[in-house]
Amino acid sequence: MEGRGISSRTLAIILDSRKNNGVLALREGLQRVNLSGFDDLSVELRAEVVTGEEIKMEDGWKSRLQIQFEQPYMKELLKTLVTRAKAGATIYPPPDRWFTAFNLTAFDQVKVVILGQDPYHGANQAHGLCFSVLPGVPIPPSLRNVYKELKEDLGIEPVKHGYLESWAKQGVFLLNSVLTVEHSAAASHQGLGWETFTDAVIETINTDTDKTVFMLWGGYAKRKGQMIDKNRHLVLESAHPSPLSVRGFKDCKHFSKANDWLQKHGKTPIDWQLPESVKLLDTATPA
Repeated sequence: MEGRGISSRTLAIILDSRKNNGVLALREGLQRVNLSGFDDLSVELRAEVVTGEEIKMEDGWKSRLQIQFEQPYMKELLKTLVTRAKAGATIYPPPDRWFTAFNLTAFDQVKVVILGQDPYHGANQAHGLCFSVLPGVPIPPSLRNVYKELKEDLGIEPVKHGYLESWAKQGVFLLNSVLTVEHSAAASHQGLGWETFTDAVIETINTDTDKTVFMLWGGYAKRKGQMIDKNRHLVLESAHPSPLSVRGFKDCKHFSKANDWLQKHGKTPIDWQLPESVKLLDTATPA
């Protein structure tokens, strides 16, 4: 096994809305797989794609996005993920964490959107929030550069973990454009259909919220955000914080600009200071 992901031996493939927040899980009557530890089981499991009604997602999001799960592109996407898993691919994050961002940040609480590209493709990294990694996982280089900018912008000292749950619970919607990836294969699930889904997510925020801050880092995020109404929302653009482009990210001061905007429009600013120590919680469960 390659850390926390889906493999052919540990396939949880049919959504169970009572147990998991991913779109794949075991139907009753099949032997269940431990989504936390991924027990090494050699059991043949039956695949079935389910309907949007069974997706567990915070009500504000679900009422707006449920229609997406009935579309042909989404049904094909889910079928492809099942096929890849049955063929032995390890997929990150595990299915119970695909919609972590939607369940930690309720729709009517969204204040800031940070748009990532696709999940980290190493073992135990991705957990459904862009740029974030689980406690105990080394901080990725791009996030280290985000921390450096926070210090320059607001004087916030970097913490020793990369777990961004605190931001999500305050209204920072940490969205990847693609919600899954395969082990050691960056961008491997681009073009499968997730982009259509997250375009719908961005358009929903654009039309159904007011005075939201969008942080678009890098060319991909900027192109993805072209639909955003800049007369209605604050759109902050810069280079990506990756070591390859960080010179264009430094001194962007997006965090102070975001808080200034929120306060100007009567919203509580974000406390960007992360807790010094964290323990893993069930980030897939709504707060």
